[in-house]
Amino acid sequence: MEEQTELSRPRRILWDSEGRPITPEHPIITFIEGDGTGPEIFAATRPVIDAAVNKAYGGKRAIYWLELLAGEKATRELGEGQHLPEETLEKLDFYGIGLKGPLTTPVGKGFRSINVTIRQRLDLYACIRPVRYIPHLPSPLRHPERVNLVIFRENTEDVYAGIEWPAGHRSTVELINKLNELLKQEDGKSLSLETAIGIKPMSKFASQRLVEKAIRYALENGYPSVTLVHKGNIMKYTEGAFVEWGYEIAKERYSHRVIFEKELQMGRASFDGRLILKDRIADNMFQQMILRPEEYGVIATPNLNGDYLSDAAAALVGGLGMAPGANIGDNCALFEATHGSAPKYKGLDKVNPCSLILSGVEMLRFMGWKEAGELILRALESLFSKRIVTYDLARQMEGAEEVSCSRFGGLAVEEIEKMA
Repeated sequence: MEEQTELSRPRRILWDSEGRPITPEHPIITFIEGDGTGPEIFAATRPVIDAAVNKAYGGKRAIYWLELLAGEKATRELGEGQHLPEETLEKLDFYGIGLKGPLTTPVGKGFRSINVTIRQRLDLYACIRPVRYIPHLPSPLRHPERVNLVIFRENTEDVYAGIEWPAGHRSTVELINKLNELLKQEDGKSLSLETAIGIKPMSKFASQRLVEKAIRYALENGYPSVTLVHKGNIMKYTEGAFVEWGYEIAKERYSHRVIFEKELQMGRASFDGRLILKDRIADNMFQQMILRPEEYGVIATPNLNGDYLSDAAAALVGGLGMAPGANIGDNCALFEATHGSAPKYKGLDKVNPCSLILSGVEMLRFMGWKEAGELILRALESLFSKRIVTYDLARQMEGAEEVSCSRFGGLAVEEIEKMA
């Protein structure tokens, strides 16, 4: 009995030298419910994940959930100014893996985004957004089954670094005067003193570790290509450098496993089964995703481009309600719903929980529990085949049966439990 008790004791997840989790049979997983509709979608998601784990492993594995406070709930319980307690950051870092609902951030003023702060403080430098079509879902494409993308978005730099100054502020005026001195020396241009200023930092270190992570993911998961998406034709020293640094790290560390598209096009090499590395201008990539999605597997891109592209790609496979997301560093990972907190739907038991459910699938895969993740995907596909969906999908599907958020989660559990 003592041995069984010791084996089943909840443990935190550790990490190996390659940045992969070492998952015990009973891991402690942290969670943040989120704001607005967050508690509703989490309440629908957690039983689905637990049911899949129990079914896949016959009760030999189980998740021990540990709640952490952030957002509106943290402010209610801990007081003003406690929207992101230091204890929450410390425990996210200590336990290694977490699942998070959407958090609200005011637009234009107030505290900085909690989501961005978490990513930067814990150095979760890769925002990973899989975009895969599940049969029977609505889509604007004729052949949505061709969509199988994974977007790697750099998570710590670019305009999201938050280095900016408001128009008219004394510090802003001082900065503009210094910039104008430099601009006049170069080409005679100048900025108005009423200009707001934002800085777009992009470093070689951050760019290369993101591209390397994308390459490793593509190689380990059988994707045929990695595409660097950028606006380097205009921003030559930031996004242009992102591309140069990406090719550099690929050549430096993966020359035996990667081949450049440009070499193929110029006849300098022939395709021999290696991973193809290519690049595309960001605005053109939107068109490419719609017209020729099958030509793209893994995409690596700076922060702002990744934000735009991942939301646009989600529209091809059912919308943000079907879009999972993960923020991953070298020894910590936070999986999350990719949509907002939707406060106008709070308490209505209406919203689609699939973004968080599918983020849970990605979490299980990352933990090495792929069998449990596959059970959830089978359950969702079964429900979609019967046209049982929440309101966001029902309005796009003729003859659909619209169910509530909680009902959808409950039906997913039932599907899992009756699987052979």
